[in-house]
Amino acid sequence: MLFSDPDYPHVVMSFAYRGFWLEIDQGEDQGLVLFSVWATHDRGCAVAVPGVYSRREAIYKAKRWVDQRLNP
Repeated sequence: MLFSDPDYPHVVMSFAYRGFWLEIDQGEDQGLVLFSVWATHDRGCAVAVPGVYSRREAIYKAKRWVDQRLNP
């Protein structure tokens, strides 16, 4: 199935944190700006933060996500 208007990633910031590469994606949800974060590591990648309405909160939650994986 082809989408007439696919949602391409719009990475607005990326940085390394404790061996992970974190990419903050900015999108829109019902007219509001929404941020999500992808975490990439040598073992793969995952969505660390599925969606929040603040870039600062996205960064905070992404770092917490990494910390929880490294310090179980």
